[in-house]
Amino acid sequence: MTAFLISGITAAHPELVGEAYEDADGLRYLPLLGVPVLIFEADAATLGTARTKALQRDLSLAVYTREMFATGHDAANRAAVRAVRAEHLDLVGIGLHGPKTPLDKIIKGARLHR
Repeated sequence: MTAFLISGITAAHPELVGEAYEDADGLRYLPLLGVPVLIFEADAATLGTARTKALQRDLSLAVYTREMFATGHDAANRAAVRAVRAEHLDLVGIGLHGPKTPLDKIIKGARLHR
């Protein structure tokens, strides 16, 4: 789930991706995110509140719902989200990108994942 969420943030913000890697033999490797990624955990209510606050502040937001665990491909994931009204999404994860101060307020109640 974390990989799916961060892929959404990366797709929306390609400037977050660093340069490609190269070893001493000249072999090239894919670039990685050039910024830290912090992973927090929270209950469903906190995730829902954070989603609402992020949308109100026009911050980049990716969602992962419980229904997406049962799908087998990207189109089915999008259909699973589209089938549910925003306030009824059964969120199990969200991905956010934005300035630190607003993000701290948005994720209030969440704690660093252990």
